[in-house]
Amino acid sequence: MNFIDPSAIVDETAKVGYFSVIEKDVKIGKNVIVGNRVTIHEGTTIGDNTTIADGAVVGKPPKPAKTSTVKLSDSIPALEIGEEVTIGANCVIYRGAKIGSSTLIADLASVRENVEIGNFVIVGRGVTVENFVKIGDRTKIQSNSYITAYTTLEEKVFIAPCVTTTNDNFMGRTEERFDKIKGAHVKKGARVGGASIILPGIVVEEETFVAAGALVTKNTEAKTLVKGVPAKFVKMVDERELL
Repeated sequence: MNFIDPSAIVDETAKVGYFSVIEKDVKIGKNVIVGNRVTIHEGTTIGDNTTIADGAVVGKPPKPAKTSTVKLSDSIPALEIGEEVTIGANCVIYRGAKIGSSTLIADLASVRENVEIGNFVIVGRGVTVENFVKIGDRTKIQSNSYITAYTTLEEKVFIAPCVTTTNDNFMGRTEERFDKIKGAHVKKGARVGGASIILPGIVVEEETFVAAGALVTKNTEAKTLVKGVPAKFVKMVDERELL
């Protein structure tokens, strides 16, 4: 048995699985597939030909801790999901996010409020995307990576598995930190290898190659390969690998 609020608009071609909840003012487009035990919160818009797998929660209202550095505005817009999007099983996507068309949000991923994700993006299994993040078109984020708040990933960026981005050099101490919290800015075509760590505010320039396991403590130069702890210049990226 499902619950569908009378104000929700569900296209007649959409299919809804068992025990799902569709709240007030939700709009579901043509040929959408909603799995079993899915919760779609108030006002969410879902584009045509989108699939939402079992157990997903979309449009969840955020409720940060009282001690959180992120302060919410009084009004957060409803979640917008584009056309031909795939949302995996047990994903949680918050109200205030915007997901572009033909994007994949894989199983167990979490996308917070005030996040913009472009078209043809892959957000891998178990990835966490915190608030105030921007992800450009055709970027790929592999499994279990952590994209911290206030991070920008431009278009065609590759983030390998288990990459960690950070945004707070004070690690939760002093009032000064509130004005200095800043995530990484990873520019177009850059590639970040598995289990690398990028420190707060770092700029990874276009077409940079960060080797696996690197600790990036300084801004990189475009089209360079860096590796090590801390990451240092090794050589220029082979022209055959450039976009």
